[in-house]
Amino acid sequence: MDIRSAFAAQGYAATRPATAPTPGETAGTTQNTLGQAATSFAETLAHSEEVAQAAMVGKADSQALVQALAQSELAIETAVTVRDKVVEAYQEILRMPV
Repeated sequence: MDIRSAFAAQGYAATRPATAPTPGETAGTTQNTLGQAATSFAETLAHSEEVAQAAMVGKADSQALVQALAQSELAIETAVTVRDKVVEAYQEILRMPV
């Protein structure tokens, strides 16, 4: 094996894409991450509802309401963006010739 080939292989290994799974990562880890994201999304929406209900009866100030609504808006926009990307990827797969 040429010494330059060894350096090239080391350089390639060092510049491995960030999207590649780590050696110990499995599909269960990815599912766990998606599950945590879904749980966080649901908690954000539930918190926003609680703050909105508290603001309606005068138990929360308007700043807390605006902050909670901004967080829920950001969470919904993120979910919609992810959904759009998944649909786009699915459509690309359907367009592939067999």
